[in-house]
Amino acid sequence: MEAKSHLTHNNFKAMLKRTKGRILLTALVITGLAGTIKNTALTSQERKFAVSQLRGSRSDLLKSINGLSAAQLDFKSNSDNWTIKEHLDYLAFAEKTLWTKLETVLKSPATPENRHLVSLSDEGVLNAVDGTNNFIRYAASIPGVATNWHGYWDAASFFKSSPAKHLKFIKTTTSDLRNRLIYTPMGWIDCYQFILLMTAYSEGHIRQIRHILADPQFPAQ
Repeated sequence: MEAKSHLTHNNFKAMLKRTKGRILLTALVITGLAGTIKNTALTSQERKFAVSQLRGSRSDLLKSINGLSAAQLDFKSNSDNWTIKEHLDYLAFAEKTLWTKLETVLKSPATPENRHLVSLSDEGVLNAVDGTNNFIRYAASIPGVATNWHGYWDAASFFKSSPAKHLKFIKTTTSDLRNRLIYTPMGWIDCYQFILLMTAYSEGHIRQIRHILADPQFPAQ
């Protein structure tokens, strides 16, 4: 029951973290540093925001599944069609699939002449994925994958080790992320926005995991 006892506190911290992130993103928009055509390399502010989003989503996930047993991972809640294990399955698969898609697009030439196809701001991308319908629609476009989580330690080991490469990429890349585009169910977005979309995708699963944890029938162990 420990996971449930800390649920409200963790939700408040996660909300505060997202609020700080949105304030930073708003500042980038106001100063003209986010999503402009002229800035082909990421600014330090953009890198900082993307890193904070990625670290934040991974930290939120690990806190949400902290100490869960195999029985808790397999619990079927009336409020969710998926178990926590199934949410982790999708996140694990998306971790590989979406980053592979990004890496493939980055191998192609930049197309600044197509920049006009991007209609959403960075904040607009995050808001679109935050919306329940948009999130479900995007999640449904990604097939699941069978994994073998025997408990918290198996899942935590995977999700602790996987982001190091991605964090390093965001911190050091000189690729023109703004003028390489990817098509999604919400329309064309640039590669930087695609990274933000991935973090928002993770947060959507995390919110659903928290709903399962809050179920009155959730097993004690």
